[in-house]
Amino acid sequence: MTEPAFLHATRVSYDAIAADYAERYAGVHDAQPLALAMLDAFAALVRTTGGGPVVEVGSGPGEVTARLHAQGLDVRGVDLSPAMVALARRDHPQLRFEEGSMTALDLGDGALRGLVSWYSLIHIAPEAVPAALTEFHRVLAPGGLLLLGFQVGDEPLSFTEAFGHAVDLDFHRLRPEKIEVLLREAGFTVQARMERAADPDESTPQAYLLARKAR
Repeated sequence: MTEPAFLHATRVSYDAIAADYAERYAGVHDAQPLALAMLDAFAALVRTTGGGPVVEVGSGPGEVTARLHAQGLDVRGVDLSPAMVALARRDHPQLRFEEGSMTALDLGDGALRGLVSWYSLIHIAPEAVPAALTEFHRVLAPGGLLLLGFQVGDEPLSFTEAFGHAVDLDFHRLRPEKIEVLLREAGFTVQARMERAADPDESTPQAYLLARKAR
């Protein structure tokens, strides 16, 4: 099957900027206590339901995956970009990172207790978002948890250059209320929603949605 153009462009772009991106954003979440609170709450809820396998899709350099591991989760990362996967394996050798796409996860039905998409759904073409959420639903066990993090807005942000490299990257800002509707349509119930104002170095507000697959 032919790969969608947006996936190819995202992979090639992140391969080009992987090292610079990892250096620029190293430790960025340490200065975002509200974001960390959502990640930690997700981890706590997975633990209270007995734990089990968790995947972060779009894991990049692996910092979020590593934090979830430190919170006691059996977690691994999946990313489109081979260069990002290589960096994550280098910096977090105790963890497992694999190449893959959130649109077609190499996982069986109901294989996971939790799934995190932390600023990765924003690279999915809008028309493909419902299918991605359906894929998340497929791989989660009944009662499994899903955590999404994304930029809030309506207009996409497109880049043809980043860190001195030619890229073709689209950041699709999303509306929490619209994503909630899509989550319900995919078979999830929304458990929590947080929106925060943009930090000084951010151009948009940010949102986090925690949802559970219906039993």
